[in-house]
Amino acid sequence: MKQKRFIPIWRLSNTVCFMILAVFLFGGLSAGQSFGATAKEIDASVDAALDRFYKNVKDAKEVVRRVNGILVMPNVKKGAFIVGAEYGQGAMRIGGKTAEYYSMGAGSIGVQFGGQSRDIIIAFMTAETLKKLRESKSWEAGADVGVAVIKVGKGESAITATANKPVVAFVLDAKGLMIDVSLKGAKFNKLDMSK
Repeated sequence: MKQKRFIPIWRLSNTVCFMILAVFLFGGLSAGQSFGATAKEIDASVDAALDRFYKNVKDAKEVVRRVNGILVMPNVKKGAFIVGAEYGQGAMRIGGKTAEYYSMGAGSIGVQFGGQSRDIIIAFMTAETLKKLRESKSWEAGADVGVAVIKVGKGESAITATANKPVVAFVLDAKGLMIDVSLKGAKFNKLDMSK
């Protein structure tokens, strides 16, 4: 009887390793995240993300009341095995109503492994910045507009943290507000939900 031989992963070619990684990343990202979500599904997810935001961040409702527009990207999925990728769909709310839908994608390279889901809430504090970004079909955080990720400590008000910043972001996971995160390089694309 022939004995089965196993090939150690470090002996596989770069192409095979990349293919295995791509299946792992994109297969994991698509599970639980519909790339073709309907407007109704996105709006329901946005409402749930805003509820989590209100529960976890002091004065969050007041921040939302003061903004010119708020882009809510609920349940953004991230998967990584050395190379990381993340994707999500969300909605731009203006005056409490959905004005547009967006997708978000980002990639990264480095020592990383695993997966997570997080809510990203981007508040446009000035009308000029909101107008500029709404006029384009896509934009990149850090390149087209600077996005300040807010790190609010216990008892600290989100209102104070957003002062004098044209665009701010709050990133929440299942445990609450995350610190030490960056949105630099994340690409946001306007979705056409009429199709």
